[in-house]
Amino acid sequence: MDAEREALQSAACPQVQTFCQKHGLTFEVVDLRWGIQNTEATDHMTTEICLEELDRCRKTSIGPAFVALVGDQYGPCPVPSVIEEKEWEALRAQLTTRPRDLELVARRFRRDENSVPPTYVLQATGGREAPGPEEATLTSVLRSGAQEAWRRGLISQEQWHRHHRSVIEWEIERGLLGSVAGEQGATVFLREIQDLNKHILEDGALKMVDRLADGCLDTDAQNLLRDLKGRITDTHPGVLKTHRLPWSRDLVNPKNKAHARYLRELGEQFVARADHQVLKHLRELELARQDLAWLYQEIRHHLWQSAEATGTFCGRRELLAQLGQRLRRDDSQPHGPVVLFGPPGVGKSALMCKLAEQMPGLLGHKTVTVLRLLGTSQMSSDACSLLKSLCFQVCLAFGLPPPPPQVLEAQARVAQLLRGLLHTVSRRNFESLVLLLDSVDDLDSVRGSRRIPWLPLRCPPKVHLILSACSGQRGALDTVRRTVADPEAYWEVRPLSGNQGQEMIQLLLVAARRTLSPTQRDLLWASLPDCGHPGRLRLAFEEARKWASFTVPVPLASTAEEATHQLCARLEQTHGQLLVAHVLGYIVSSRHGLSEAELKDVLSLDDEVLQVVYRDWTPPSKELLRFPPLLWVRLRRDLGHCLARRPADGLTLLGIAHVAPQPLWFSDTVANQRKLKELPHHLLHSGRLEELKQEVLGSMSWICCRGISGGIESLLDDFDMCVPHVDSPEVGLVREALQLCRPALELRGLGITAMAWSLEEKLLVVGTQDGLVAVWDMEEQQVVHILTGHTGEVRCVKVFAEGILAISASKDHTLRVWNLLSGQEKFSIWDGGSKNSTEPQIWNLHVDETNKIMYSTSGSKIHAWSLETAELVFRILGDGADPWVSTAVLPSQTRLLTVSRGGEVTLWNSATGSLQGKHRLSSIKEEAPTCAVSVQTQGKVVTGFSDGSVSLVSPGGDRLLEKLPEAVGFLVVSEDESLLAAGFGRSVRIFLADSQGFHRFMTNDLEHEDVVETAVFGAENNLIVTGSRDALIQVWSLSEQGTLLDVLEGVGAPASLLVRGGALVASASQQSSSFKVWDLTCTQRPRALAPFLDRTGLTAVSHNGSYIYFPKIGDKNKVTIWDVAEGEEQDSLDTSNEVKCLEVAEQAQLLFAGLVSGIVLVFPLNSRQDVMCIPPPEARKAINCMSLSKNEDRLAIAYDNIVLVLDISPGDPCPVIDGPTYTFYTQLPETIACVAVLTDYRVVYGMTNGDLFLYECANSKVFPLEAHRSQVTCVEVSHQEQLAVSGSEEALLCLWELEACKWKFKMSYTSSFCRGVQCACFSKDDKFVYVGLKDRSIIVWSVLDGTLLAVQFVHAVVNRIIPTSNGFIAPTRHGYLIRERFHCPSLRASQEDPLKNFKKAVWMVKSRQREELAAAAETPQDLTSQSAQGNKSRSNKHSQVCLLV
Repeated sequence: MDAEREALQSAACPQVQTFCQKHGLTFEVVDLRWGIQNTEATDHMTTEICLEELDRCRKTSIGPAFVALVGDQYGPCPVPSVIEEKEWEALRAQLTTRPRDLELVARRFRRDENSVPPTYVLQATGGREAPGPEEATLTSVLRSGAQEAWRRGLISQEQWHRHHRSVIEWEIERGLLGSVAGEQGATVFLREIQDLNKHILEDGALKMVDRLADGCLDTDAQNLLRDLKGRITDTHPGVLKTHRLPWSRDLVNPKNKAHARYLRELGEQFVARADHQVLKHLRELELARQDLAWLYQEIRHHLWQSAEATGTFCGRRELLAQLGQRLRRDDSQPHGPVVLFGPPGVGKSALMCKLAEQMPGLLGHKTVTVLRLLGTSQMSSDACSLLKSLCFQVCLAFGLPPPPPQVLEAQARVAQLLRGLLHTVSRRNFESLVLLLDSVDDLDSVRGSRRIPWLPLRCPPKVHLILSACSGQRGALDTVRRTVADPEAYWEVRPLSGNQGQEMIQLLLVAARRTLSPTQRDLLWASLPDCGHPGRLRLAFEEARKWASFTVPVPLASTAEEATHQLCARLEQTHGQLLVAHVLGYIVSSRHGLSEAELKDVLSLDDEVLQVVYRDWTPPSKELLRFPPLLWVRLRRDLGHCLARRPADGLTLLGIAHVAPQPLWFSDTVANQRKLKELPHHLLHSGRLEELKQEVLGSMSWICCRGISGGIESLLDDFDMCVPHVDSPEVGLVREALQLCRPALELRGLGITAMAWSLEEKLLVVGTQDGLVAVWDMEEQQVVHILTGHTGEVRCVKVFAEGILAISASKDHTLRVWNLLSGQEKFSIWDGGSKNSTEPQIWNLHVDETNKIMYSTSGSKIHAWSLETAELVFRILGDGADPWVSTAVLPSQTRLLTVSRGGEVTLWNSATGSLQGKHRLSSIKEEAPTCAVSVQTQGKVVTGFSDGSVSLVSPGGDRLLEKLPEAVGFLVVSEDESLLAAGFGRSVRIFLADSQGFHRFMTNDLEHEDVVETAVFGAENNLIVTGSRDALIQVWSLSEQGTLLDVLEGVGAPASLLVRGGALVASASQQSSSFKVWDLTCTQRPRALAPFLDRTGLTAVSHNGSYIYFPKIGDKNKVTIWDVAEGEEQDSLDTSNEVKCLEVAEQAQLLFAGLVSGIVLVFPLNSRQDVMCIPPPEARKAINCMSLSKNEDRLAIAYDNIVLVLDISPGDPCPVIDGPTYTFYTQLPETIACVAVLTDYRVVYGMTNGDLFLYECANSKVFPLEAHRSQVTCVEVSHQEQLAVSGSEEALLCLWELEACKWKFKMSYTSSFCRGVQCACFSKDDKFVYVGLKDRSIIVWSVLDGTLLAVQFVHAVVNRIIPTSNGFIAPTRHGYLIRERFHCPSLRASQEDPLKNFKKAVWMVKSRQREELAAAAETPQDLTSQSAQGNKSRSNKHSQVCLLV
């Protein structure tokens, strides 16, 4: 069946493999007869291996597990390798009358008394040559003896059958006829040759049937084959697929049309049958998942592993007794986990299994024991899956409802759920629960981590947690110690004694039904003097179990290292030095190990291995050169327990594989996890760093696939592994960007409403809109707990008890106190309020640790609760008609002070809640309070009001501090209460404390471009950080009278929260799930290149980027001149009015400043003396925009609906600007948004509604151009003034032919992040258009054909783009100047996809010429590119698109 086997391997199997990959499965072909000589395929050892592999396929496959190809040959019958003693005696009794036959059998079989009971073992002939006459004689003798013994009833029919079965029948019996699984996963392809009996004696036919040694037909074999086919047909007709071929003298020949059709049909049937079996089983698995069959399977797996481990357990009696006493003592009180530790292989797993077995006797017969041998199953290899299975098993065991699906999505939520379940079980106070987690080292999330955030640190009564961890360099013990600090939790597992070691080996021998002779036992004990290390004992047992009673063994190694060398030497002697070295080398060099399919694929690509394998015979196929699977299976069998096995990435081996390409996605939902996990490791350690940067770390396709399938943690792990070895700033930037976006991914979709620091524990507590409280470890930069319980928005969070405890208040009217280290809820309090209340409410918390009281304000109620018992101390009910707007606790005066909306101040005793007095505000009239802050050192409250008043309120009265221009938005005080900040509108005013209260600290206020939302002082009062609605955060120096030090970009939403912890400041927004943490010490350090501090976007550039001009921060009546090289302000220009726009004439060295007043000031850049003034056409008409012609001889000034065109003429000492040459009105209700002017007095202008016009001033003619669908954001003219480009808010660019007044190309670019076009310009040679987009990217279009040439994400919006001789410069909103060179892809070796790293970006180009040609042919069409997500036809190497410097 060689032709059939090759056809399936080369054509059918790859199709099934592709199908399986799309369903997250692997497809492995286990064909042990492929690629080896016939002598190896039929020897007795190969038969045993084939049957073992068949059982393995049956056990592991969820699809096709057994495929048989049956023709007209029954095949040879192998000689039994082992004959039991009773059967041997029966056979020998039949041969007593035939001395020569008896002598042959006695010579070929030797008695092995080490087997229990004794057996007779077949002795190998010592060579691989074809079976000779002696082998045939031996087979005949045994068959005749068995026939006679069976006839006399001395042996069973099954024993008789062992001497008459061929290899084929053995396999079909095991895989189908005698299998418990029956037809499931089995298929038999039967080939019948028509009229074969008529030609049976011809030479061609004899090749197809069984023959005797003399060449005659073997009729016995043909009869047995006929019986076998009949049994298959009668018992399992559904698996039989029959193919009938016409007679031919040749064997199956693919060149024969009939035979080729047969092979094609065979492959199609194979593919259809395999796909059907896979789908059927997947449907069954899906149903099983719904009824928790996966959980039962997981439990059975660990119980089976445990039973195997405890079967040979010995010793440890004293340790078991001590652990039992500890568990019984802790059963009635809260306690910590128990940790067993010791070096690898010392017996921790066996001890854990024994503990699980003894739990009912220790804690009661109703004790629920949950055991996980971590890393031995898919569900126990990662923390999230482990916690999920634990939760389900606990719920199942105690009759609790199963966990809701939404809780199982995030690891922190599952961990919190498990803690809640432990407390629920404890409160039942009936059954005990014991969780045993063996080998936490084998959890992916533990290796290399600083702590184990999901691990419960305190167990309630009746609940026990027992862990085991390895000590040593590669162990996780240090990680566990950092998590579980109690030294009494740790119990060391020591090696066994010498006697216990001997007892263990004796138990292993009994379990394997083996024994040793006295001489062999003495040799074994001599090789292991006082050895009690179970791992070393296991190695010794694996060697000793192979000894027959007639074997003269060599002394065993005395150390584990020597034993490993001894094992390798034996393997090299048996399998060849090169094969053993390469196999073990591949396994060790892989990151987490290789699957068997992967290993065979690698070996099939190893030329050195293939040369050795096929040195003595020709491979069976010229097209398909594969490593013979039998050679690997033999080696794997001899490696035995030395080969560790662990699940990886959900791979289920099907029993059938082929070298195939490795895509990132097998289907839309199934990722290639093995490639994602292994490729970075191998590229890094093989030195292929450039490929690592381009195809992995710098590929958005890779980043998206890895992040979606494995989460942000696995993606960051890859970067952490590679970044130290890759010299690339870009890779570092990508890693930092991923690190910064981690909070948004952890809390995605949830606005942040409250934050607080735990400085002592370096934790940040974050409250969200949907009631979650997340605890972030700022050293590890990851979530350690997600605290659930609140059902409404979290309004306040306070941290106390030296950073260990936190209290949160929610709109659901509950307060919850949390332990930040364990993640457990200490207690919950309901304040009695209605969740649906519509009355105006405020939420405020104050913790008085001295008096052990916490105060909460909700609506018109104040509650005081005991911090220790959560009991209510007192409740104060206010007036619902005049609710409190601010509440302050003044512990130094034992008072509570409230201010109501109507201006009433009320005092209460903070210890008893009794009323102490009331008075109305005297300094404020007809203003409502808006905010307040308490000043504990003064015993007063500073209150802000709706009309800008700031009042100092004390128990004895009130005093007006300041009258601000607008309503007070917020009030904050410094940590030592010496400084006060009041926010109003776009400004913040700073006050300094004095004996009377506060007085103004600085002359100037701190100004933002938008309304200021919040502020926080630095640790040393030398800084203040402010946040505004435009998502910007500004850092000011108070020691330098309000100098702006830095402008930081927030989370893309109004900066409504700022909290400081030491030198760190966290910023967040109620409209975003992200938060950022800033280090204030960095803002005070000198920078290598300081950014220019502009956020208006009104920048102009001169001297090829050496100087930048922008409105001065805090004083828009001035223009700052920024020296880029020095990184500092060089000078400033006074404009006496707010600046609206800026333009620079580079050649004429002029700066044009358009003002709100309508005036344009012209500053010579080389002189500060002669400032020219261009008056407006109408008084107080603000300028919208300006433009210079490319030759700098025309200036256009645009107002709402008026355009002035002026001439710029050369002059001395500076150019001359004459009065307006032309003035025209648009006569439109919309206003002008942008303008461009040409030397010939033509003007292109765009409107706010998207209209676009070309106006000829000389002829007073206007030409409407096709309108955009939204506001035109930029208009630019080419340097030859033949073309123009316009951009709009919907990211549409139009390239215009100005002579024809028609568009040449329409280029639209959309992505999930794109917000439109910001600016554009032509290259110096007019071949390209550079475009800055509001999604913080720069793109390059070809003017020739509209092709998108490059896309680059620059992390900031660019204000404008100025072309240079070989690229462009662009100032950004972050205050940096980008300088880039651009090389067109057409000049490089290959064309590339510029959207490779923009997965959800689509670009489309419409060409007028093509549309007109298509219309003429009546086949209109668009030149439309494909989505970057779907277009995979071109290679993706970003470095070949453009060179960025």
